[in-house]
Amino acid sequence: MSSLVLAEVRQDGSMSISGPRAGGPTPRRSFTPTQKLELLAQYEEACARHEGGVFLREQGLYSSQMVEWRKLRDAGVLQGKKAGEKIGKLSGEQAEIARLRRQLEVSESRLKRSEAALGVKGKLALQN
Repeated sequence: MSSLVLAEVRQDGSMSISGPRAGGPTPRRSFTPTQKLELLAQYEEACARHEGGVFLREQGLYSSQMVEWRKLRDAGVLQGKKAGEKIGKLSGEQAEIARLRRQLEVSESRLKRSEAALGVKGKLALQN
């Protein structure tokens, strides 16, 4: 290599930014109940199309947030709050309602699986 090329290669001035967080840490985002409900609805639509993960990555959200927001929505906590008002924890009754709803969903899914299995087993018994 010529000395001119080496001189150009050696000139590596200071970088414009010092690293990935040169601007400092990003502030923590907060969402109003209305925004949470909108994002939750969009997430559920994306999940119906099997694109829930894509939606979360695009929005910079986590599935745990969706789980938490869904619990709050199902318990009715996301309704009727004013901007800036704290949501707080679920009351005892709200937590019980949410728990019973989850339990009902699990029981219904088990029932559907059992019915499907019995249907298949019955068809096999008729063929033999």
